[in-house]
Amino acid sequence: MNNRIGVTILLSIPLFTLFFSARPSGDILTLQPELPGFTPATYHIATVTDARPTPGFGRWFTAAGQPATSVDLPGGTAAGIGQFVRQNLKQNKSTRAVAMRLRECKVVETAQGNRISGTLTFAVTFELLRNADGEAIPVKLNEFRTKSQYTRPASQTQVVEQSLRQSVVASLRAFDTYIKKEGLSDSRLATRINLVIQDYVRNRDNDTVFYSLDRPLIWADFQAPPRTASRYAAEINPNFAYEGRSKVVNGTVELTLTMKTFMLKSSSWVKPPALNAYSLNHEQRHFDIARIITERFKSKLHPDSLSIEDYNSNIQYQFLESYREMSRLQELYDSETNHGLNVSAQERWNARIDADLKMYGIKK
Repeated sequence: MNNRIGVTILLSIPLFTLFFSARPSGDILTLQPELPGFTPATYHIATVTDARPTPGFGRWFTAAGQPATSVDLPGGTAAGIGQFVRQNLKQNKSTRAVAMRLRECKVVETAQGNRISGTLTFAVTFELLRNADGEAIPVKLNEFRTKSQYTRPASQTQVVEQSLRQSVVASLRAFDTYIKKEGLSDSRLATRINLVIQDYVRNRDNDTVFYSLDRPLIWADFQAPPRTASRYAAEINPNFAYEGRSKVVNGTVELTLTMKTFMLKSSSWVKPPALNAYSLNHEQRHFDIARIITERFKSKLHPDSLSIEDYNSNIQYQFLESYREMSRLQELYDSETNHGLNVSAQERWNARIDADLKMYGIKK
């Protein structure tokens, strides 16, 4: 008899444990179907994620005189909202992917007898998921935030579901309105780049001389005091730069880059013994090299080499690489010509530079 009783007790322990662990930890709120009233044309909600510091939807009252119980959506708040979006928003998965991030989603209730007062706060951000090296990089587009208050009988919880559902639908509608209004003028939503490159050659009577075949260097451009301690007869510091401006038209980034190859009179000097045509040609060739590098820089820039997401960084990288190339080529030119003292080497460089100027259409 004792053995049978002992067996019964031992068997009842795991049965009781299984029954206890199967009980739900809180109440479940399921969003009812509601069509938002639009179909996204250029995007789809690829994911709904929870970016809140604390998960859970909150606590509510379901009966007068009873304590509040926890409540959440099936699978969690984000999962429940994601299921609602998938079931009610018709989407084309071949369009651009957008993430919906929950920032706030919480219900707080207080009870006074049979009357329940509640506040529901809801906030989400919508982020464009750009692909970079096979990885989806989120880019924040806009944010939606709302708060609703209600009073209800303790036994009627439908208003909670209705408030949350209306908040979710309102956020989707607001985002779609934003896309339709800003989508064609927001650079973050652009789909292609149209690149225009132009040269700045307008020269005024000031310190800067911009490269132009119609305006070769003259000795009067070398206005800095000569460096008496220098062993060189003259010095020029040619340079190049670019200025950019952009605007978005019908979803296309219209990008205009203005190239400037220039020298500064106040940074260039010459000693009297070098005031001759041969020495001036040597300095002009330094200027020509800067223009050639400008052309090489331009050749690296085309729509296929520029990403919509980060075209400014793409251009800046190529600029720095070209700047280093210019420094190396200028040093090589001076080294091989011995700063113009090696006449035969100077003639070879003259021919080489002229060939490059003709190749880029600068010189005929």
